[in-house]
Amino acid sequence: MTHVLWAHEFKAGDIEIIHPWSRAAPEGAKVAAGYLVLKNNGSSPDRLISVTAEIAGKTEIHEMAVDAKGVMTMRPVAGGIEVPAGGEVELKPGSFHIMFMDLKKLPKQGETFAGTLTFEKAGTVNVRYSVEGMNGGTGHDSHDNHGSNGG
Repeated sequence: MTHVLWAHEFKAGDIEIIHPWSRAAPEGAKVAAGYLVLKNNGSSPDRLISVTAEIAGKTEIHEMAVDAKGVMTMRPVAGGIEVPAGGEVELKPGSFHIMFMDLKKLPKQGETFAGTLTFEKAGTVNVRYSVEGMNGGTGHDSHDNHGSNGG
């Protein structure tokens, strides 16, 4: 029996980073977003505390949420994202995601770009994001508040 593997994976200590990706951004876009799955194979939790990307002047971890009035909001995540022991966290459209701001270079379909993820315990790991189509992705819904710029 064969197993289907994700397009690409990275590892930092007990943390697996599965298929980092971004959507292509249209001309004139100032922001884009990154998505991935964080899997913790360890016996203690870890925390994603910072992110960088070569295409952005500023990179942050963000969360989409619905406020008390039913309005979708986006905000930076203070203190990072916990990855539970033996568990996983998916950064995906409409939820947690990595926000690439002040774009220095537009992500274009078929290309890749470098970034880093820093964890409280596992340390810093270099990753490469695959750029997929503007409406693409890995089968996730794109009901987010960043429009065609990702998020």
